[in-house]
Amino acid sequence: MAYIILNKNHLFNNLDIISKSTKTRDKIALVLKDNAYGHGLLEIALMAKEYGIKRAVVRTSKEAEAVEDFFEYILVLAEVPILASDKIRYTINDIKSIDKFPTGTKVELKVDTGMHRNGIDMSRLKEAFIKIKDAGLLLEAVFTHYRSADELTSEWFWQKENFKKVKEISRMLADELGFDALRFHSSNSAALFREGSFDEDMARVGIAAYGCLELPKALCVDGFKPVLSLWADKISSRELKQGERVGYGGDFKATKDCIISNYNFGYGDGFFRVCADGYKTPKGIKIVGRISMDNSSFITSDEKLLIFDDARVVAKYAKTIGYEILTSLKPEIERRVI
Repeated sequence: MAYIILNKNHLFNNLDIISKSTKTRDKIALVLKDNAYGHGLLEIALMAKEYGIKRAVVRTSKEAEAVEDFFEYILVLAEVPILASDKIRYTINDIKSIDKFPTGTKVELKVDTGMHRNGIDMSRLKEAFIKIKDAGLLLEAVFTHYRSADELTSEWFWQKENFKKVKEISRMLADELGFDALRFHSSNSAALFREGSFDEDMARVGIAAYGCLELPKALCVDGFKPVLSLWADKISSRELKQGERVGYGGDFKATKDCIISNYNFGYGDGFFRVCADGYKTPKGIKIVGRISMDNSSFITSDEKLLIFDDARVVAKYAKTIGYEILTSLKPEIERRVI
């Protein structure tokens, strides 16, 4: 099986850049959902703790419980809990779900300010606050998510204005209904770097921390370094004669004698088959033939092969985004920290 190398220095470099924008490490909430964007939940959590990150964001209760000892604060984005927790907060995504939360649960209210996916409609804020109060839930924060922060349009600005209104109304409702002072957060990786002066209680940072943030040239932030690289070991080598063909369907035909080697990774490990069409490694080594479930062939005899060290490059071959390349990598692949 292939293996993954995680570069701690690169992660810390990226967190340094992020902390300059948040003005303190304490306001960084590292997004660890979906196996830390494919990097490895426990591996990244351990390094984040070493760096001094105190907040984490996950998708499920299972993820939260796995990293509970690493952080002071954890926000679950997509589940209703069975039991309330002192450390774990849960997101209210739908006004109809409020009655499902156990009494005493620490909750954060997500508000739809324009993405029109999850969250309470802005017009129903007062209704939501009253239902939260009646359900005996502990409302700690109100937040939103931007739909176009990584695009050079005006949408980020009007959504930000909508959230400004949400903050004003929420503060009045909290005072009226006897809630404690609320926290507010809206920035993801892209939005954080559009802020002239960050002033919220935390930023939910994911792809920037992993070094694969992509922004239009006018918004680009320099200095990020990809944390993850994918490697494979050689299974076998053979001399291919001119005219011989490789793999299923014999898609590759040698135009001259050459050495090819087979490596222990394929689409079963999460590497996309479509990448067989012209993909070259960071050292310019060409893939030949179809990518198989557990095998891929290259024109080289190297014992170890760097498959990629920047998911954004692979994404261009696969006609997708770096997020999908990273999260497709199977959890069973060994992660090694250097």
